[in-house]
Amino acid sequence: MSSVAFNPVPNNYRIGRVTPQSLKRWGPSLALWGIGAGLYATYFLSVTPLVKRELLTKIPIVGNYYADKIPAEDKPF
Repeated sequence: MSSVAFNPVPNNYRIGRVTPQSLKRWGPSLALWGIGAGLYATYFLSVTPLVKRELLTKIPIVGNYYADKIPAEDKPF
């Protein structure tokens, strides 16, 4: 008589259909897509003053590039 070894993942290691094995398999791909989406959003929003002032000027190496060097009397608003 043959026996089938079927060992499902216990419910305490699952969140919905997500298991540790699926996270191990999909994690690197999702991380790369997340980094790409974050870089795209930063590039797309880099022209808005709030993102420039609060985020981009505080980056150590490239912060000087995004610093606002226009005098206050030359700004229309």
